[in-house]
Amino acid sequence: MAAGGEQQQAHRAGLYKQKNKTHKHGKHRTKGEVERENKGRVAAMAVTKKQRRELSKMDRRHKAGQLRRNKKDQVLAEKRRLGSGDGPPHLVAVVTLHASADAASVARLLRAEGGGGLVRVTQGTEDCFGLVLPRFKHRFIFVRPDTADLHTLLDVAKVADSLVFVLDAAVGWDSYGEYCLSCLFAQGLPSHVLVCQGVAALPVKKRADCRRALSRLTESRFPDARLLPLDTEQDAALLLRHLGSQKQRRLGFRSRRSHLLAQCVTYMPTCSDNGPNALPMGLGTLRVSGYVRGCPLQVNRLIHIVGHGDFQLSQIDAPTDPLPIQLTQPHPAKPGKVDVEMTDGGDGPAVRVLMKADPAQRESLQTEAEVDPMDREQTWPTEEELQEAEEELKNRRVLKVPKGTSEYQASWIVDDEVGEASDDSCDDSCDDDDDMMEEADEDERVSGVECMEEEEELSSSGRGGTDQQYDEGMDEAEESEGLKRYREARAHEIFPDEIDTPLDVPARTRFQRYRGLKSFRSSPWDPMENLPPDYSRIFQFQNFERTRRRVVAEAAQEEEGAMVGWYVTLHVVDVPPSVMESFQRGRPLLLVSLLPHEQKMSVMHMLVHRHPSNTEPIKSKEELVFQCGFRRFRASPTFSQHTAADKHKMERFLRADAPTVMSVYAPITFPTAGVLVFKQRDNGMQDLVATGSLLSCNPQRVVLKRIVLSGHPFKINRRSAVVRYMFFNRDDILWFKPVELRTKWGRRGHIKEPLGTHGHMKCVFDNQLRSQDTVMMNLYKRVYPRWTYDPYVPLPLPWVKQEQIHSIQM
Repeated sequence: MAAGGEQQQAHRAGLYKQKNKTHKHGKHRTKGEVERENKGRVAAMAVTKKQRRELSKMDRRHKAGQLRRNKKDQVLAEKRRLGSGDGPPHLVAVVTLHASADAASVARLLRAEGGGGLVRVTQGTEDCFGLVLPRFKHRFIFVRPDTADLHTLLDVAKVADSLVFVLDAAVGWDSYGEYCLSCLFAQGLPSHVLVCQGVAALPVKKRADCRRALSRLTESRFPDARLLPLDTEQDAALLLRHLGSQKQRRLGFRSRRSHLLAQCVTYMPTCSDNGPNALPMGLGTLRVSGYVRGCPLQVNRLIHIVGHGDFQLSQIDAPTDPLPIQLTQPHPAKPGKVDVEMTDGGDGPAVRVLMKADPAQRESLQTEAEVDPMDREQTWPTEEELQEAEEELKNRRVLKVPKGTSEYQASWIVDDEVGEASDDSCDDSCDDDDDMMEEADEDERVSGVECMEEEEELSSSGRGGTDQQYDEGMDEAEESEGLKRYREARAHEIFPDEIDTPLDVPARTRFQRYRGLKSFRSSPWDPMENLPPDYSRIFQFQNFERTRRRVVAEAAQEEEGAMVGWYVTLHVVDVPPSVMESFQRGRPLLLVSLLPHEQKMSVMHMLVHRHPSNTEPIKSKEELVFQCGFRRFRASPTFSQHTAADKHKMERFLRADAPTVMSVYAPITFPTAGVLVFKQRDNGMQDLVATGSLLSCNPQRVVLKRIVLSGHPFKINRRSAVVRYMFFNRDDILWFKPVELRTKWGRRGHIKEPLGTHGHMKCVFDNQLRSQDTVMMNLYKRVYPRWTYDPYVPLPLPWVKQEQIHSIQM
């Protein structure tokens, strides 16, 4: 208290008090600051660890260890089940990689009695036989595919558990063996082992050097593979022991689907119900017996027979296992899972029926969506109206009318004189429609012919016998076609996407479906705009990746149906007799259970790389042979760049220096799956063009075709210039005036105004223009694949005949 009873007042800071900066601590705040700011409020998500079920560090470590042990036990159980009595026999394919290698001698050694208690069970032909080793409780099925038939080799390798590559002791593999290895690696290589023949015949001092040289040769392709000799029965026993204990490689595209290699096949034609004189209907029921592999087989799922198409199952039987390790009864059906019935097996014993297809739950064979013609809000003409229109077109008279007269105006002109029409606009529109139907062919043809030099003709007189024989084996049509392709590819490489503006057709008519873009990266493009009619026939997903994860997860958790390792008989209905004929000719029969939606058509995209052995240019929309997973078909793909943008530039040719995306209309297949692309020649040969993998299923992927119109600067005045040779009339300049211009030297500009009526135009650029520069205009349009899907691929010419053709041409 101050004197006089007056209370002393506290000092208050004035307006101009100095305020120092607070510490810049960034986003970090202490716990005290957070509590003071919250003032006791608790967020809705701020719950305790116990409520959030968070584990401590030690508990997380124990959980990770348990998951790791469970995964290891699962892999070991799957490995031990293979070849045992509870699993399918170990399927081994013997593949020769050299012409001098003998696969038959390998099969004879494996069937010999030197393995100690070996039991042989022949199944069908000598190329396929079963082998049981009671001592090790292991059983094998050996298959010897025809290496000369590449499709047969690839089909067997898809389902084989192990591959035995037979090498030559001196050189390993030849050129065709290298070609087969390229295809097998691209498709997905299972577990394998290398064997060589003829080492025992060499002197003792040279055996070690031979093995060392062969090991150095195989390190490039097989860095971790083991090389085993195979000349005696003891070597065969060691090979069997190694096959039964080696690590198995898991292939995703086959482990997610049930598959079966046919061991026994019968065919019963379906007859019409017309009494005792019933005639075959052309289709029948195919009974295929084999071991279930991959995952449990569902009777209501569709079955794909490789190379023949998709079919439905009627029932699944459980015959006696022909390769039992010990004489026991077949696996009993799980109670509550399948219905077991006994059917009369005719002359043989009764056969148990595991399950029958339910017509209400069986998947449909529908591949295309139902097209509603009323979707476009138009009435569909009746047959009478169509017939009247055809008669009117036949009786229609062509009148001579003045140039520029429209079709509506010409209908009012009365003229008794019938002549030929000379309306240039009609011809131009017809040519334009043809160009649009051809998509890109006319553009490359014009640019390729006009940009390259003419061919120099060579004439030779007095040819010798060797030259005459060489010319007799040459196909002149194929040679001229190859020259044309080379010139087009070379012109596209030098002048990418550049074409010449036609003189007889207005540019606004010729390029009416093209548009300009301010920026290819950021300018919008509606993926649902102006879709072709083929898009009404396909299926698409709201989220393909989410659907794929759900379908794969459900397939992995399947516990019903014919389990893995069971020997079953599948009744496939409505099968043509060509399937049985193919099996009787010695080709393997492979059946695959399709996942849901995998029979439906959509737009599939495949990411591929051009194979180094292919040197010929491959044009976009050219018919190629695809092998995608278990499917094999023919289609005409479109090529595009592989980028992360929402728009992708179309490629006119398959590039060798960058990955390319191929888009085709094909049945849906869920990744992962290997892709092999072949090109079939006129003489039956198939060349490997590209290899890769399945990318996605996305009909809304925008692929834009670019064309470049070029002009020459005629007069230059600093930033402005007069450009010619890009257009040839005033109306075209006004039509394309909003499109931005660019030059090869990096200048950007726009059209200011046309000069005269012959195509000269005044342009303004962002900087000084050089006289040697070229003015260009980029135009874009969306392209789609062609609907040329064909599931029936002709068999390729065997390699033996291919070598004969090569020798004739050389």
